[in-house]
Amino acid sequence: MALEITDSSFQDTVLKSDKPVLVDFWAVWCGPCRTLGPIIEEVASDFEGKAVVGKVDVDNNQEISMQYGIRNIPTVLIFKNGEVVDKLVGVAPKDVIAEKLSAHL
Repeated sequence: MALEITDSSFQDTVLKSDKPVLVDFWAVWCGPCRTLGPIIEEVASDFEGKAVVGKVDVDNNQEISMQYGIRNIPTVLIFKNGEVVDKLVGVAPKDVIAEKLSAHL
């Protein structure tokens, strides 16, 4: 299951992770985000133990959203060694997301 990442947990969960981290920036009211949600959960399950998969609610965690310039949601960022190494904006199929994450394992 995807972790809930907050402004306060972001540094430890994402930036200090020794594994690649996929972060889904989303909001409850966002229709495309609700479409992407189950895909992110499947990716979290598929990559368990190999990568960290989490979600940031942009309404409740505006500091991180602003820091990374999130203007459109859903936006998926992939981090490795504390740096953004890939980005997807909008809904993408599971195989595309998994391929992008696999490239950073």
